[in-house]
Amino acid sequence: MGAAAQIRLRRSRASLVVAEMNPTEVAQFLKTRVRTVRDWPKPKVNFRDVTTLFNDPQAFRVMVDAFVDEARRLKCDRIAAVDARGFILGGAVAYQAAKPFALVRKKGKLPYKTVSADYELEYGSATIEIHADACAPGERVLIVDDLIATGGTLLAAAKLFRQQGGIVAGVAAVIDLPELGGSAKLRAADLAVHTLCEFSETE
Repeated sequence: MGAAAQIRLRRSRASLVVAEMNPTEVAQFLKTRVRTVRDWPKPKVNFRDVTTLFNDPQAFRVMVDAFVDEARRLKCDRIAAVDARGFILGGAVAYQAAKPFALVRKKGKLPYKTVSADYELEYGSATIEIHADACAPGERVLIVDDLIATGGTLLAAAKLFRQQGGIVAGVAAVIDLPELGGSAKLRAADLAVHTLCEFSETE
C-alpha cells in the first residue's frame, strides 16, 4: 500500500469515530476532555479551556468531523471563524469540507478594507472586523467558534456577513454555556445553533 493510500485509510478510520457516536456520546466524550479553570480571568468565572481538546488528536477529529457534517447538511458555501481559537477549528473544517475560509478578526488585524461591529463579551467589550470582500452576496456561511457564552461575538459576526449580503446558514461551537443566555439570543436572531456539548455554571 502506497503512502497516499495509507493516509486515506487512517483518515477514514478516524472519521468513523464521530460517525459511530450519537450526539449524547459526542458530548460526553468531549466534556471529559475539557479543562475547567476556576476564577479565570477574574473571580467567579469558570473558564472552559478547549486547548486540551486540540491536544487530543481523536477529540480534534471528532470536533472537525462534526462541524464538517453540519456544514454539508446546511449546504454551506463558505466557512468563517472567530478570532482566535475559532481559527484552529474553522481552518480545519474549511480544509476538510473544501470550502473557502473567512476570518473574523479583532479590530486592526486585517490589512484590506474592512467592515466592523462592536459586541459585548462575558467580561468586557470589543470590536471585530471582516474584509469587505469576505463573502459574496447569497453565499451560505457557517460561522465557527470554540464556545458560546453571552453570544455577542457570534451575533456581531453574523451581522457583518449579513451586511455583506451573505446568508448565515448557522453558527457552530464546541461548547454552549446556556445559563449565560448566548445560544438563546442567537436563536432569537434567527440563527441555527449547533453545539457539541454544554456546561452548567455548577460543573
